[in-house]
Amino acid sequence: QVQLVESGGGLVQAGGFLRLSCAASGTIFSINTMAWYRQAPGKQREPVASITSDGITIYADSVKGRFTISRVNAENMVYLQMNSMNPEDTAVYYCNADIRGNLGRRWYWGLGTQVTVSS
Repeated sequence: QVQLVESGGGLVQAGGFLRLSCAASGTIFSINTMAWYRQAPGKQREPVASITSDGITIYADSVKGRFTISRVNAENMVYLQMNSMNPEDTAVYYCNADIRGNLGRRWYWGLGTQVTVSS
């Protein structure tokens, strides 16, 4: 079965940076859009950034100019470079991907990685 596993979360001071990684594994025939979402305590999960297989990116207004999403198709990896971080970026960050596998095509979620930004 397909799995998404995030890594790279942690504690960082305001103004600092982190790089998140997400690895897709399992029986994968193709991956279309890959994305990052986040969920802060007491808030709904929200989209952060997405990238198509062709490299077209979309960002939430709150992270434009600070975060960069990228992917390596050959490795089934997606990354999120987060710069100039602020306490409002504190959340659990989830990887999300539209994958065609042996069960057909569907969206998958990772379990998330905690990101905490101290002031």
